[in-house]
Amino acid sequence: MKYLILVSHGGFAEGLKTSLAMFAEDKIDQVIATGLKNGKSVDDFAEEFREAIAPLTSADSVVVLADIVGGSPLTTACSVLEEKGLLSSAVVLGGMNLPMAVTSVVMKDALEGDAFVAAVLPEAQAALQEFKVVSDDEDFEDDDI
Repeated sequence: MKYLILVSHGGFAEGLKTSLAMFAEDKIDQVIATGLKNGKSVDDFAEEFREAIAPLTSADSVVVLADIVGGSPLTTACSVLEEKGLLSSAVVLGGMNLPMAVTSVVMKDALEGDAFVAAVLPEAQAALQEFKVVSDDEDFEDDDI
């Protein structure tokens, strides 16, 4: 089976998993989320992560989404995945957001490798934009001109 693993600083990964369930509840059992909590050490996180992925076997594969590329949660997760023999086949992406997670959970079983990355990253990037709100007052002012 292919799992989606969310890792972050704080509770972001767990919160994202909760939101993700609103869009892909039927696949939420294939999502694992852990975060490096404030006041905890990287070693504490590594142990929590080991426990979270304990059911995975060498027959499984993973997609890892992390909040920050190069951050302690991601680098620690990669080390633990390497210990378990899962890193060499893993797809690892940073800068996670909800559109990226939704696309990942939906497409993880349909696409592999570069094709998967090519489908996910544009969704994540497209979500980054300014939302401009036009007030009703501005509409009325335009009508008077």
